[in-house]
Formats: sequence, C-alpha cells, structure tokens
Amino acid sequence: MTPIILLDDLQKFIEENTKDILLEVRVRTGNSEKKQRAAKVYKMGLPEKDDTTQQVPYILLKVLTGEDKQEERQPKASEVKVRIIIAVYSQDGEKGSMELLNLILRIRERLQEKHIIGGRFCLRYPMEYIVYQDLTPPYYMGEIMTTFSIPTIEREVRKLWE
Repeated sequence: MTPIILLDDLQKFIEENTKDILLEVRVRTGNSEKKQRAAKVYKMGLPEKDDTTQQVPYILLKVLTGEDKQEERQPKASEVKVRIIIAVYSQDGEKGSMELLNLILRIRERLQEKHIIGGRFCLRYPMEYIVYQDLTPPYYMGEIMTTFSIPTIEREVRKLWE
C-alpha cells in the first residue's frame, strides 16, 4: 500500500506546484478559440486508451520498481522508482519545447526544495530528467526519473511467553 500512498501524495504535490502554469489545449477543427489549462495529473495510466493525445497537457505518475533491502548489521530500507511523464501541446515548436522544459524544471526544483513528500517519502538522488527529441509536433514529451525512500514494513513477532 505504501507506493499507492506515495502516488497519492505526489499527485497532490505536483498539482499544487504546477497549477499556475497554464498550457495550450488542442481545440477541435473549426474552433478558432484558444484554450489553456493546467496539466492534469494522473496515476499509473490515462483514463481511456486514446487519451495519449486527447488529455494533453498532462502529467502521468508511474511506479516502475520497488526494492526492499535488509543487509546484515544495516537497517532495513525500502525504495520506489517513479517515472513522471509530462506531455504538452503547441502549434509553435519553440513554444511547445520551452513549455515542456519549464514544467519539467518546475517539478524538479520543487521536489528538490521540499525533499520530503507527504511527511514520509524522501527524495533520493540521482534524479534524472529528459526531453524527448524524436517526437513529432505538435506534441512534446519528457520525463523525470525519481527514487523515493519509503517506510519499511516491520515483521510482527509474537512473544513466546504470551
């Protein structure tokens, strides 16, 4: 359950820290009105199969791996790797790329400033980000790879004399 709680807390954190960045939304053909909104944040997947382009701009949080360690004479440690995928839309190639980079850097900086999410999940380094270079306009994507230490699960041991 702990990685699920991490995703919930991370979703709230990212929504709060990116709500002021308004991004272009694709409008249907024939509608000349320009629309903007903050990126929606989703966990593990988009609502519908075709939402890869329909929900842009969005931020998608995906748990990749988890690891529990317990070595001799060392405290137990658990960590989870989370991929933060960011997608934006723009008809202007320079603007789209810069808006994507701005969003990536905002999330990165706020994570580094706060360092602890939800009062219990600690950001671990290294943290890596990438702007995908091979995508075709008008969609621009990138990601941030993060690792968080999470609370460990303690084994219950019954006392023999109980």
